[in-house]
Amino acid sequence: MATEIAYNEVHVRENEESETSNGIEKLEISNGNDELSENSSSTQKDEDEGTEVAKKKKKKNKSKKKKEPLKQTDPPSIPVVELFPSREFPEGEIQQYKDDNLWRTTSEEKRELERLEKPKYNAVRQAAEVHRQVRKYIKSILKPGMLMTDLCETLENTVRKLISENGLQAGIAFPTGCSLNWVAAHWTPNSGDKTVLQYDDVMKLDFGTHIDGYIVDCAFTVAFNPMYDPLLEASHEATNTGIKEAGIDVRLCDVGAAIQEVMESYEVEINGKVFQVKSIRNLNGHSIGPYQIHAGKSVPIVKGGEQTKMEEGEFFAIETFASTGKGYVREDLECSHYMKNFDAGHIPLRLPRAKQLLATINKNFSTLAFCRRYLDRLGETKYLMALKNLCDAGIVQPYPPLCDVKGSYVSQFEHTILLRPTCKEVISRGDDY
Repeated sequence: MATEIAYNEVHVRENEESETSNGIEKLEISNGNDELSENSSSTQKDEDEGTEVAKKKKKKNKSKKKKEPLKQTDPPSIPVVELFPSREFPEGEIQQYKDDNLWRTTSEEKRELERLEKPKYNAVRQAAEVHRQVRKYIKSILKPGMLMTDLCETLENTVRKLISENGLQAGIAFPTGCSLNWVAAHWTPNSGDKTVLQYDDVMKLDFGTHIDGYIVDCAFTVAFNPMYDPLLEASHEATNTGIKEAGIDVRLCDVGAAIQEVMESYEVEINGKVFQVKSIRNLNGHSIGPYQIHAGKSVPIVKGGEQTKMEEGEFFAIETFASTGKGYVREDLECSHYMKNFDAGHIPLRLPRAKQLLATINKNFSTLAFCRRYLDRLGETKYLMALKNLCDAGIVQPYPPLCDVKGSYVSQFEHTILLRPTCKEVISRGDDY
């Protein structure tokens, strides 16, 4: 028994040793497999990491692409505010003051004044950027044969989109003037007008934009026939002269004299006849106030005007009119432009229709100019009697078209300038004019 037990013990030990040795081999084999699986899993991880990095890079590239600045479409449809995410709009052309005002350029006090006015400057620059983009588009589509109503509505709808029209906070400052030939200003088609733009027409395109009542009033002339080029050049150069001469403490009459001198140095040959170009003596540039297109001061375009001086912080529309006619305008044709008087207090009205029309005007235009087409667009009908009643009561002022002698031609250029404390800014200046 004892020997059997001893033998069995030996046999058991041998079995245990062989099993443990087999276990070691198995472990070793399994370790080898583990190493292989670890290697394969690590390579798999590397591949996964690589694809993840590649995906991240793609995402980064995509995000980089997204961050590229927006560009305006053609036709324009993106509001200007979206094209400038910083909400900082481009400055106009800067002109330095001359002579006695040179010190302003480096005055720290004046610079501080400008820093305080930055929100105002930014608002009017936004309006100017809208004006530049709209006129660029309109110039690209203008051609003879266009219906004047279509032209105006295209222009106005583009302004509404780009300025993000919002009641009295942002929008059109006054009706689109598209006066033809001897009509110098204040003509826009009324509803149903079938006037068509012709190859031999000289059209003054005068439209305005505003942000918070800060108005940009800017105009240019379109003539397809190159025969009129000297006439256009006369008003273009005269306007630039007026801008150059303008400044703080400059007398308005001196600006007028400088404009006339340049204007009347031009002559133009039309259909074989030579005309001396004249400044229209009863048309003027003007100061501009918040929600007030004519704020009280007039900038003449002939010599002998008033001695009043321009002042710091004022906005001015510098505009000149070159004519082959008498150089004098009178009111004529059907009226389209109207504006509520800035100083009109409460005036009692008897006609309920007049009261209702006034409420519409107050809500949509306040003291900004409007035209009949704008009332039609708001759904107003049969309002002519009520409108006449408001004009007769002195609440609303009609502005009929202003015409030189029939058969003559008039050209116009206009810019809005700001007499900043340190310099003069031509707010509406663009690459075009």
